[in-house]
Amino acid sequence: MILAAGRGQRMRPLTDVTPKPLLQVRGKALMQWPMEALARGGFHRLVVNTAWLGEQISDYFGHNPASNGHESLSNLSSLDLRYSHEGRDFGRALETAGGIVRALPLLDEVFWVLAGDVYAPGFAYTQAAVDRFAASGKLAHLWLVPNPPHNPRGDFGLSADGQALNQADEKYTFSTFALYRRALFEALWCPIPAGNPDGVVAPLAPLLRAAMDAGEVSAELYTGPWTDVGTPERLAELNAT
Repeated sequence: MILAAGRGQRMRPLTDVTPKPLLQVRGKALMQWPMEALARGGFHRLVVNTAWLGEQISDYFGHNPASNGHESLSNLSSLDLRYSHEGRDFGRALETAGGIVRALPLLDEVFWVLAGDVYAPGFAYTQAAVDRFAASGKLAHLWLVPNPPHNPRGDFGLSADGQALNQADEKYTFSTFALYRRALFEALWCPIPAGNPDGVVAPLAPLLRAAMDAGEVSAELYTGPWTDVGTPERLAELNAT
């Protein structure tokens, strides 16, 4: 699942007319970079949630991007896209947990989730990672990154045996790349009914922190290039290098 529903307030005025995941980074839509990486890893069924200007995203990529008339999408020929249109259905974005629960009927027992506004061209989505996670029995596996200047205090700690921690002397930033098990978004952990029929807005952090405290979240550190494209300045910097 690719998260693409945010308003992108800090990216204004660029996002007044274009959803942030469609802003161009080095000649491609920002969210196209992880889409290509997922395709290379053998993951061909993608769910995209939308809200702000969401029709632009579904119009641009369609259900099979390579057949949608854009030569730049030729690397996405194997993808089958489905959309969870939160803006159309509820008039607002549902935040991360609310959006995942809404899309849960379209997702497998174990699934990737990542943000469509993060640029990490070297990150590899692999079946081996999925298999390791599935065998672990954990509810989530997170990739953490060294703290960027805009998040110096970090989000979560990492133990020597690969557990994600709420409390730690050293914390890292959550990359947004993660593997999840459906159970984290079902009754024992999440109070939102399956499919989120009422459009409940709910953040992900409380679910993750509760699962961490129960020892149900593993993590690892990713040290490759990673940018949260959250401001026009960061976007300009990427396009200047």
